[in-house]
Amino acid sequence: MRHSHDQFGIGVILRGAQTSSSGRGTVEAQAGDLIAVNPGEVHDGAPLGEGGRAWQMLYFEPIVITDAMEILAEGAVPAMELSHPALRDPCAADQFRRLFSAVTDVHGSESEIADHEALVLLLAHLTDRPRPKEVHVPAAIADARARIDEDPAAPLTLAELADLGGVSRFHLLRGFARITGLTPHAYLVQRRLHLARRMIAAGDALADVAQAAGFSDQSHMTRLFIRSYGISPGRYAAAQR
Repeated sequence: MRHSHDQFGIGVILRGAQTSSSGRGTVEAQAGDLIAVNPGEVHDGAPLGEGGRAWQMLYFEPIVITDAMEILAEGAVPAMELSHPALRDPCAADQFRRLFSAVTDVHGSESEIADHEALVLLLAHLTDRPRPKEVHVPAAIADARARIDEDPAAPLTLAELADLGGVSRFHLLRGFARITGLTPHAYLVQRRLHLARRMIAAGDALADVAQAAGFSDQSHMTRLFIRSYGISPGRYAAAQR
């Protein structure tokens, strides 16, 4: 049934395929493709084939998208829209999955940086606005990296890290990833895990470690610890005795 939403919608087709009408004509999307809809845009969707379809979808109030676009555009933006109702872009799909994981994490993400990074990088694929020119930012990256190293448990924000070096949040995000191989959030998580590992090896209680290292709780630390090291914090602690 044709309908519209008051929010921006961004999603990815998980299984099957669909055809849908949009404000930019009829489009088709298959498993792995991104789909997007703008506020007030009348659209519908129907499965292609007999296997049905499944998808994940996130809806954002316009102010959330506008704020993220201001990071991308380095300034205020006029009324904007998502330019691609269907998009085949594996990199963008990966960014959506990262964003979906951060937004739906019942334990809460490690920092505000995680949500901002994922949304800004995803919007860079879904809009046609000119991107900011690249700038030379090694000093700003060094300042941000030093701030994270100084206290990885601190509740840092992307804006705070960018302000240290006097660059935009977008340039910090892109430059940090280019120079270090990790986004600020990914680097922050690694430093927190390194801190946690040192504290566990020193014999500290796991609950105390999780709090001191900046994780939302012990189970959150455990999931990330296993993902990075292939062993649970409890088993790692036992191995140190």
